[in-house]
Amino acid sequence: MAVLHHACAVPLARAAARSRSLSAVAAPAMMTGVSVPSKARESRVLIGMSEPELQQLALEFGQEKYRGKQLYHLLYQRKVKDIGDFSHLPQVFRNNLQEAGWRVGRSPIYHTVKAADGTVKLLIKLEDNRLIETVGIPVEDENGSVRLTACVSSQVGCPLKCSFCATGKGGFSRNLLSHEIVEQVLAIEEIFKHRVTNVVFMGMGEPMLNMKSVLEAHRCLNKDINIGQRMITISTVGVPNTIRRLASHKLQSTLAVSLHAPNQKLRESIVPSAKSYPLDALMKDCQDYFHQTSRRVSFEYALLAGVNDAEEHAIELAKLLREWARGSHVNLIPFNPIDGSDYRRPYKKAVSRQFKHLSLSFFTIFFTSPWHFQVHLPCMFCEGPGICKCSGVSQSYCECSENKGIRCSCCLWPTEE
Repeated sequence: MAVLHHACAVPLARAAARSRSLSAVAAPAMMTGVSVPSKARESRVLIGMSEPELQQLALEFGQEKYRGKQLYHLLYQRKVKDIGDFSHLPQVFRNNLQEAGWRVGRSPIYHTVKAADGTVKLLIKLEDNRLIETVGIPVEDENGSVRLTACVSSQVGCPLKCSFCATGKGGFSRNLLSHEIVEQVLAIEEIFKHRVTNVVFMGMGEPMLNMKSVLEAHRCLNKDINIGQRMITISTVGVPNTIRRLASHKLQSTLAVSLHAPNQKLRESIVPSAKSYPLDALMKDCQDYFHQTSRRVSFEYALLAGVNDAEEHAIELAKLLREWARGSHVNLIPFNPIDGSDYRRPYKKAVSRQFKHLSLSFFTIFFTSPWHFQVHLPCMFCEGPGICKCSGVSQSYCECSENKGIRCSCCLWPTEE
């Protein structure tokens, strides 16, 4: 079955720490007479509720307040998936919760794909039978410690229709509820049997078009699941008025902006929604985000051969960032082709050119290699594995590689004539 992939998720690898740093930084029907908390009344889902809310829920079911604390522990520490398995709670409390229509809020994993490098993509089936993607990326450091990043979706599909985005081609269904975002992180932890350390809102959808649920999920991930705010990244292609709104919450999380072009005209051709958000206004809002939060903005730049990878583009990009965003992160991402797209991956020389001009301007540059996305598991804005240019067979089984299942370096880039 065809799976949606999100082109606005180009910063995935940087946030997942798969990137290589190339320069250093310079300068319910309830019991009689019992009410339901307003938040719970909307969904009757336990995941996403805070400890005080769960304590209040316990009281409203005629239980002692400490039962809410036990409920909190079962949800976020033991990560129990079904109310019937809440063995620490009285049977009558469990029965009343279920009879009132309450549920934990954990959707089944519909499909799992694992890459050779350990990256796992999950397809999760929601209550209304719609499907969303989430990705888990494990990274082991030199000391053997594992950092596990969850790349989560914020919408079912995406309405922005960026020109290189497969998710946008699939259309838009609805916004995700906050618990549907949180449960993606819990699903990754279940698969890996390891705590998620980083979360990136870079899956399907535009997070800024679902700000309410994203902020609620952010609170839960930080306060209840204990993921530090600085370990959470929110990505956006740019939606008018939303960056300033996000900045007003004074979060200590990273803002990742999918830029993809150094000027307004070119950006509109790549990101049609940019027509309603002039580049100067976008950059000014990014500057405001930095001033209000003291958090540097990360700019994502998908390199498209013959479109935005020329030397003039590199010079223009460096000038733009010098003017508006000194000290920012820049993530260069060579494009991975998708079906139905005329875009191509750039030559190595074009990537080096971009790096050269940005490094001379003293930016922190990350280069996202396409390699690890190519083996079995494409990145969130790719469709299908493609064909090895050397052997002509599926790149997952590239015969020209010294190690079976791993593409050799000559397969990563188009041959430059």
